[in-house]
Amino acid sequence: MPNLPDRSRIAAHLFADETELVTSLAAEARLDPAAARQVAEKARQLVAAVRAGRRQRGGIDVFMQEYALSSEEGVVLMCLAEALLRIPDAETQDKLIADKIAGRDWERHLGQSESVFVNASAWGLMLTGRFMELGKAATADIGGYLRRLVSRSGEPVIRNAMKHAMRIMGKQFVLGRTIAEALAIAKPMEAEGSRFSYDMLGEAAFTATDAERYYAAYADAMTAVAAAGQGTDIFARASISVKLSALHPRYEAKQEARVMAELLPKVTTLAVRAKALGVALTIDAEEVNRLDLSLELFGRLAAAPELAGWNGLGLAVQAYSKRARPVLDWLAALAGATGRRIPVRLVKGAYWDTEIKRAQEAGLAGYPLFTRKVSTDVSYLACAKYLLQRADAFYPQFATHNAHTLAAISVMAGNNRDYEFQRLHGMGQALYAQVAGAQPCRIYAPVGSHEDLLAYLVRRLLENGANTSFVNRLADDEAPIGDIIADPVEEAMKLASIPHPRIAPPARIFAPRVNSAGQPLWHRPVRAALAAEIAGALAAPAEAHALVGGMARNGFAPRTITSPHDRAVIVGRVAEASEPAVGDAMALAAAAQTGWDRRGGAERAELLERAADLYEANAARLLALLIREAGKTLDTAQADLREAVDFLRFYAQSARRDFTASLALPGPTGERNELSLHGRGVFACISPWNFPLAIFTGQIAAALAAGNCVLAKPAEQTPLVAFEAVRLMLQAGVPGDVLHYLPGDGARIGRLLLSHGALSGVAFTGSNATAAIINRALAARAGAIVPLIAETGGINAMIVDSSALPEQAVRDVIASAFDSAGQRCSAARVLFVQGDIAGKVIPMLRGAMEELRIGDPLDYATDIGPVIDEEARDALAAHKRRMAREGTVIADLPLPREAAAGTYVAPAAYELASLATLKAEVFGPVLHVIRFESGHLAQVCAAINATGFGLTLGLHTRIESTAAEVRSLARVGNLYVNRNQIGAVVGAQPFGGEGLSGTGPKAGGPRYLHRFAVERVVS
Repeated sequence: MPNLPDRSRIAAHLFADETELVTSLAAEARLDPAAARQVAEKARQLVAAVRAGRRQRGGIDVFMQEYALSSEEGVVLMCLAEALLRIPDAETQDKLIADKIAGRDWERHLGQSESVFVNASAWGLMLTGRFMELGKAATADIGGYLRRLVSRSGEPVIRNAMKHAMRIMGKQFVLGRTIAEALAIAKPMEAEGSRFSYDMLGEAAFTATDAERYYAAYADAMTAVAAAGQGTDIFARASISVKLSALHPRYEAKQEARVMAELLPKVTTLAVRAKALGVALTIDAEEVNRLDLSLELFGRLAAAPELAGWNGLGLAVQAYSKRARPVLDWLAALAGATGRRIPVRLVKGAYWDTEIKRAQEAGLAGYPLFTRKVSTDVSYLACAKYLLQRADAFYPQFATHNAHTLAAISVMAGNNRDYEFQRLHGMGQALYAQVAGAQPCRIYAPVGSHEDLLAYLVRRLLENGANTSFVNRLADDEAPIGDIIADPVEEAMKLASIPHPRIAPPARIFAPRVNSAGQPLWHRPVRAALAAEIAGALAAPAEAHALVGGMARNGFAPRTITSPHDRAVIVGRVAEASEPAVGDAMALAAAAQTGWDRRGGAERAELLERAADLYEANAARLLALLIREAGKTLDTAQADLREAVDFLRFYAQSARRDFTASLALPGPTGERNELSLHGRGVFACISPWNFPLAIFTGQIAAALAAGNCVLAKPAEQTPLVAFEAVRLMLQAGVPGDVLHYLPGDGARIGRLLLSHGALSGVAFTGSNATAAIINRALAARAGAIVPLIAETGGINAMIVDSSALPEQAVRDVIASAFDSAGQRCSAARVLFVQGDIAGKVIPMLRGAMEELRIGDPLDYATDIGPVIDEEARDALAAHKRRMAREGTVIADLPLPREAAAGTYVAPAAYELASLATLKAEVFGPVLHVIRFESGHLAQVCAAINATGFGLTLGLHTRIESTAAEVRSLARVGNLYVNRNQIGAVVGAQPFGGEGLSGTGPKAGGPRYLHRFAVERVVS
């Protein structure tokens, strides 16, 4: 196998400066004045011709124009198209229709289009909406009302009509339900000159079974396409488009070794089959975090000896990526090295909104894609020009619905006709009718059932239904032709700011607070550099000791800390605080508190922000300890660090706002009243081991910001990372008399702290049992009442009704229940799933669990690390034995051999008959599944409430009335509703995360901070 070309230039463009990059691409894409005029005239003619034929134009283009995504009605129809056909039970279907159709202004769409199809839809929707409003007024039981009032053969006419309408809408995008049906429908269009690329609607596989099913579908489709095909030109024949994420349930950078060992041979076999059949195979583009993986696999495929001399192996390249242009350079080098010509499908990109949000949540150094549509268009033109210039390396395939793009490519190509255009089935017919015969056009044709089309359909609607899309603007007769055919190169160069001014960089999304910095661990160069730094940080054991007045206090002989992943690995040693050290710390803190409070919120904020910067500067050291001492995986360690940084900056911002100036209060004439906030005194901050940096830091930061002095007592299992945190806060300028570090046995240190007369408050995160002990101890004290700020766990549940997308629900419950080995206060412990979809959700859950990898948390491929210690392991093992007796085992993964050296618990799931089987919180990777029947949400909420405590509750539904019902009934700390109607959820930790979800930087923080303070009114 030849060496693959170097990809360092691609890597360098990941977060390239957008202004510099667009300026460079514009120079590359710019045409001479004569050619530019030719493009403008050609584009003008195309648009005019399309608009002139608008009476003949039909289908989805005009439908989308009338019901644009900028309108409430457009969003409603998209939700119905995404959800209605896959809901199995009639009652939930009726609720969804009532929820989405009633109360919207359908009447305003009557007569607004020349399309009979659009006007008929408006009329039907208007009548349905009015009927639903009548039903709401008559009874709250919409489903029952529909069944009683209008029924035919026991099934409501309206439900039948809406399902039929959604199938019609789906047919606009999907060529056929089977490959045989699709080939039959395509045959007359092929006779007219159209080419086809068939996609078996292989969205991401969640299980090995899914992947095998998609593989068989692709293989069968190849055979059918080859049998129906004509001619010998590989570029002219029908082809197959393949999504690699459909062929492997863990197609992600985290599992690169598995992908290369398991997926590469399968794709190679598929490609060899395609070569033998004379069918081209195009690898589709996916999210940016999979690009490195896709290129590695594509390169190995291209270099495979059995595929030598075959020009049918193609790749899709997304122009909205900042790496698009260097990817083409790499592909050209690959073509030369392997002696082939590579078909390249140049697309603009289908995941823009998702990628923007993910970059923001991840706190990346920048965006890996362009933030303006016009910049993507510039990139596309530059890439297109390069593809046309390198006919030796590429067979260009230009996927576009944009008249200016089409015209520009035609002019750039000149007399060259060795390329093709591509469009999506169901879109762009009117535009391409104007160029039929002049240039080959291939139709990208999805094939599959209406249930399978959902994710694809919604993505297409998002891409092409947006106000800025060419498809949308072309159909709008009021949009000036000059505006929609404007040269993107000239438009981009006229911008005052090329990066979109309303899309803040990831670091500034919480401005003025700086977002915590995250690293793209999926990017191999970043991961390699970080791994080297972490190895350096672990080269010598860590040392920790009590810090009193900023000085070391070694009251006891050092205790050895070993890693929960392997008890033979020594992480470091800690010298625990003695009783005199605790007394001295309390005395110093009490004496220093008044002066610390007088320094004011602004000065305290500056020190906390300096500490945040030091945390980030020492990221490798902190990550190393989080991984080895706490057993966190690389992903979760980074999340812990980022949350700690967020806490520091959030409370700094709050200190400036609330603890700097007095608030003037209204009062009688001649009287002046002012309200100010001040520290209470000395706080004991007692933190847990499961978030040994984030919660430890959050408690301290809130107390310090409010003007309190702090005695920080970390968990016995994780004193080393806590020591580093305190060391960095002291280095930032927090006085040693203000912040003291007291590691040691919880009962011993706790007794000393809680009984001390100078104690002014306690912040505690941990178990309900320990919180109760602290509460009783404080209540027994004489003198002033000492406040307790306690965050404890709960039996957190997730509810999934039959309108939810099972893939989304399973992905979220896997993340919530098993991330951090289930050791989060907010982790999902119980999954309530509606019985109508349980038969699909539970096997999918089992299959997704079987794909989890248990192992060394320092290995990026590891999903599940150890639990914290032997006590936790043994308690969880006993619970699992009881669940196996009292419930039904869904999955209980085997532990790998190397897990025997540490305190591992295999992820498991059990189906239970009732929530009453659980008596207390189970703090580990164990999920309990309970079925419920449609219409029984109130009983589910009552069962959750009966447990007496719940920190979080997740809800997957597409129905607003269901969300409102749960919101009104459930008594939990945080309710997360996934009512997502437009594709994949992109929320980080959708039903997890401690401070981020409840009392920390992103929600509820101000009230939390005020509990550390006293109000003082001066009159």
